[in-house]
This record gives sequence, C-alpha cells and structure tokens, in this order.
Amino acid sequence: MRKLSFMMMILVAAVLTAACSNGSEQSNEVSGETAGGVSGTLSFYTSQPDADAQALVDAFQKKYPDVEVETFRSGTEEVISKIQAEKQAGSVQADVLLVADSVTFEGLKEEEMLLPYKSPEAEHIPDTFIDPDGAYTGTKVMATGLVVNTNEVKEIPDSWGILTEKAAQGKTLMPSPFYSGAAAYNLGIFTRQDNFGWDFYEKLKENEMSVTKGNGGVLEAVAMGQKSYGMVVDYVAARAKKEGSPVEFIYPKEGVPVITEPIGIMNGTDNEPAAQAFVDFALSEEGQQLAAELGYTPIREGVEAPEGLQTLGEMTVLQADTPELLKAREEDKKQFGEIFGQQ
Repeated sequence: MRKLSFMMMILVAAVLTAACSNGSEQSNEVSGETAGGVSGTLSFYTSQPDADAQALVDAFQKKYPDVEVETFRSGTEEVISKIQAEKQAGSVQADVLLVADSVTFEGLKEEEMLLPYKSPEAEHIPDTFIDPDGAYTGTKVMATGLVVNTNEVKEIPDSWGILTEKAAQGKTLMPSPFYSGAAAYNLGIFTRQDNFGWDFYEKLKENEMSVTKGNGGVLEAVAMGQKSYGMVVDYVAARAKKEGSPVEFIYPKEGVPVITEPIGIMNGTDNEPAAQAFVDFALSEEGQQLAAELGYTPIREGVEAPEGLQTLGEMTVLQADTPELLKAREEDKKQFGEIFGQQ
C-alpha cells in the first residue's frame, strides 16, 4: 500500500509539472509572439501599390492578430502633403510611414516628425541604408531604368540616350516628380551628374517626352503600346514581364538612380509598441522574403533578389549628396515644371 501510495504521488506530481510547463510555454508564446502589449489600432501611410501594401499588412496581422491596421495609400508627394496638413491641424494621424526615398524622410527628420527607433533587425541591413540616428531604415532596393515595348522596339537599347534620339520622338513617358517620390529623387540625381544635368531634361522635352502621374501609369502605357519607351522603377517592369506583358527592363550602362523605400515611426504615435513591431516585421527575414515574393530586390543581406532583377552589387548606382537633394528638391521640381509646363 505504501508503494502504491508513493507511486500515485509521483504520477500526480508529474501531471502537475507537465501542466504548468505547458501553460508556461503557451503564456510565453502568446506574450512574446502575438501579444506582448502589441495590440490596438495602427495607422499606416504608404506609397506602395495597393496590393503590395495589403500583402504586408496581412502578413503582419497574421503574426499580430490583436493589431488592427488602417492604411492610407497614395503617391509619395500626396502622402507627405496629407501628413503636413495633419500637422498644421494639430495632430498627425499616421503611426508608421513607408514611402519612396530617403530624401523625403530626411526632410521629416529635420522637422522632428520622426521617432528614432533602431530595430534589432537592422543589423542585417547595410549601414548605407540606415539613418545613423534611427529615424528611418530602407526596406528594399529599387532602381529606375528603361522599360521598352518589345513589340514596338526591335533593337533593345542599353543607354539613357535613346530617350533623346529621333527614333523615340513622341514615344516616351516618365512619372511626374510632383506625384512620385521616386521621380523627384531621380530628378535630383540626374541633374547632378556631369553627363546628364538639366540639359538631359531639356532634350527630353524637345523630343516630346510625356509625363504621367506615377510609375504604374508609365508601365501601363508602354505595355499597351501607347508608348514605346518609359522611365520606370525596376520591379513594376519585371512583374509585368512575368505576367506576360511585352516589355523588357534595361539597366542603362551609364547607371541608375536607386531608392530604398524607407520605413519610419511618426513622432507622437499613439501606439509605439505596434509601430515598432511593424518596422521589425518589414525588416525581418520573413518580411524581406515577402518583399522578394512581391517582386522587389530585398535590402536585407542573405535574401535573394527575384528573377529578372539585379542585386545592388550588379548595378552601377548614380548618387548625390542627400542633404543637398533635400535642400534643392522644391527648386528642382519648380524648374522641372517650367520645362514641362507642370506644377
């Protein structure tokens, strides 16, 4: 009887220990992975295409189901205009911002509108693409190059010069720097290269270059044969080709401007834990794999670029001083408007 009683006590203790252990593991899983104070509403402002922004939000919410993400999407310039209007009204509604280029974020940083946050995931991203104060971090690598309609163009060009040649007269299209952050960045980069400068844009105008709102409009016009050549970010052309459109993307031999579509947290956010979790997710291996699946070149080391796109090491990158680009951005857009009759 003593032996039986002793054995029963051991069995009960084992069951209780297992139950406690299982409960502890479940508690750790809930608090660390899906909860951990990460809940509530998160306002996400972005210039990403609708489907891509939604894919990022869906993946994040799968990991953090207690967070409700509200998304506002438009071109970079319109997103920033909305934020500035909210600031004037006394309350910026955005918690997290993800738009085209570092120059835009540099301006917000100067206005002290960004909350510094150094994500632990950033250790896997080249320092070149991280603000030293943690105000913003690049999320991908996107180059602007040439897209051509392969039904209309039989000899594939390798130079930006094709856009100023007689063969392309009236057959070219580019996004507007008044709408597209990438286009505004490109304008600053090209006009500060000795072999381009403002003469390049004057020649584009003389050769009847058309201007549309964003990169999506450029790609659509070229894919449909309305235009034969376009200036566009790489991923939209690679994606269209994969889906069967008669287009080819070219990295011109002179080099390409590169944007990194940074992400940052707005100063004054009402949900800092969720905002930090969102930034971490976008920079994580899982988030970067998602970026690659959507057709972008990931910025995180160790995650491969999708088929059809070059890695950063394969590109010749055109560069300029970021503070100078910020200082000159409005004047650059004004001068562009005078050339192309836009505002």
